Amino acid sequence: MNATSAEKLADATGIDPGAIEHGATIKSVYVYEAPVRLWHWINALAITVLCVTGYFIGSPLPTMPGEASANYLMGYIRFAHFAAGYVLAVGLIGRAYWALVGNHHSRELFTLPLTQPAYWREVITMLKWYAFLIPQPSRYVGHNPMARLAMFFGYFLFSLFMILTGFAMYGEGLQAGSWADHLFGWVIPLMGQSQDVHTWHHFGMWGMVIFVTLHIYAAIREDIMGRQSIVSTMISGYRTFKK
Repeated sequence: MNATSAEKLADATGIDPGAIEHGATIKSVYVYEAPVRLWHWINALAITVLCVTGYFIGSPLPTMPGEASANYLMGYIRFAHFAAGYVLAVGLIGRAYWALVGNHHSRELFTLPLTQPAYWREVITMLKWYAFLIPQPSRYVGHNPMARLAMFFGYFLFSLFMILTGFAMYGEGLQAGSWADHLFGWVIPLMGQSQDVHTWHHFGMWGMVIFVTLHIYAAIREDIMGRQSIVSTMISGYRTFKK
């Protein structure tokens, strides 16, 4: 919309022409479908529960008042951890299904154009943006190349590792011959012994905490400093761009 058109519309509506011109520069694109958004927030809740309960499983409370038989706190913590683990695993399976039937943005979590030089140039551009070396980044409808790289290695592969090691330990509790032992029991001898799996699973939890912290920082920073919406996009599904 040019200045003359804005002034004419302002005269007719009584609205400031500057506000009209500003509104005309805002563009929205539908990016994330409802199943992707629902999965994102349920998954975020599951990871939060897993990290909190996992910490207390690895570092239990020193004592509880009264008789041991009168307290079941650790039992509740373990149950919440196992339930959230199921949600994480089933959610990832559902997310993989939607990558096959959803729009092309839903596949960005599982694919990386590693052989394309243009992709790596854009990754370097985003690294410069996050390092405050350039005044503004490029615009991307879906995940930016750096975020896509981080989501694949920092979330997808990390989640697979945590699911495999988590259900391997879960199979120990269900005893030999259980479904979890049959499906995931091979993880323990592959990694050495049970304690090795526990240790690496615990390290994985801290790796997930670091990823989530950086993810939240980058999303809020982009909303404030960038020219496109991030947080609200995962609520409404629309990416909003401003000149």
